[in-house]
Amino acid sequence: MDPKLVEVTQLFARFKAAYARNDLDVCANLLSQLKVLLTKFPSLPPSFQQTPNAVEELKIARDIYEHAVVLSVKMEDQDAFERDFCQLKPYYMDTCGIIPPSPEEHPILGLNLLRLLVQNRIAEFHTELELLPAKALENLCIKHAVELEQSFMEGAYNRVLTARQAVPHETYVYFMDLLAKTVRDEIAGCSEKGYDYLSISDAKQMFMFSSDQELQQYIAEEHPEWDVKNGSVFFQKAKESQPCKEIPAAPVITQTLGYARELERIV
Repeated sequence: MDPKLVEVTQLFARFKAAYARNDLDVCANLLSQLKVLLTKFPSLPPSFQQTPNAVEELKIARDIYEHAVVLSVKMEDQDAFERDFCQLKPYYMDTCGIIPPSPEEHPILGLNLLRLLVQNRIAEFHTELELLPAKALENLCIKHAVELEQSFMEGAYNRVLTARQAVPHETYVYFMDLLAKTVRDEIAGCSEKGYDYLSISDAKQMFMFSSDQELQQYIAEEHPEWDVKNGSVFFQKAKESQPCKEIPAAPVITQTLGYARELERIV
């Protein structure tokens, strides 16, 4: 076997051992070394040179970048996720017929769709979706992300929140928690505008918390301006704290009449 391929294989084995014991700092350090070593393989994208070890090099590189994407989720680093996914994507799109499909392809593609949804990058979400073959759309991981996007756009927030309990892959939990927070923030904004107060039981049901403690913790962390007393959540204080914008009626009327006079002259 080529010495460079041996070195990468051995270092990747150390990475997977560190990953198994959840030593994320060691994983990040080894991953940086692996990425440097991969640059020495001319068979990898964008070159795709037909070398004697091209198949093995492509397979191990794809495996490394798949682990990198999952590691970024474990480290809750969305920027690293985007970088690693961009490096991984050519192995899914441009290596058909060279190496066999990866069993992690659809879970990671679905995970990327979920990330774009969490970041409210809806146009990119649909662009990525259109790049997928029709067969991929039948995959559970892809369908999960598509159904979430539809529910979110329809304002069916209850479906979004309950989807947290049926994620198709364990790596989805991080982004689902972020999406749940986004949904609850949307509900909070609507609640402030629509109600002066809600009973704790109604608020708990609206925000889809299973206990009063979860609701109170959310309020304490995200909306300390709300008042919780006498069994109710009061939004009035939040409304009063928002400055009222006065419309300068007289100048607006004067300006409008001036426009009308100028139009009469033009006609």
